[in-house]
Amino acid sequence: MKITAMEQAESVSDVLCDVCGASTRVEGGGLQFGTLRASWGYGSAHDGECYEVHLCEPCFFSTLSGLRRDRMVNFMFSEEDQDLTDFGRVARDDLSNDGGSSAT
Repeated sequence: MKITAMEQAESVSDVLCDVCGASTRVEGGGLQFGTLRASWGYGSAHDGECYEVHLCEPCFFSTLSGLRRDRMVNFMFSEEDQDLTDFGRVARDDLSNDGGSSAT
């Protein structure tokens, strides 16, 4: 026996960038945003605090550029290789959003 009922469900209709306030909705692409997230635990100066910041594409890459610049400055006189072209990138052409893993 099938029983049907009209029910209301809450869903995310948009995500606004926490930096510039722009919508992250992309025509034909749904919501496209980056997330900066942290949960600080025992021993941390911010023990028990959790953070989550949503960023539109321009603000995400602006933030990433600043972090890349900080990394470059911090290791300026180091012998370590400083090729930062892929700084932070974990996958490319990952249309399934699985982080580059495959089931082969």
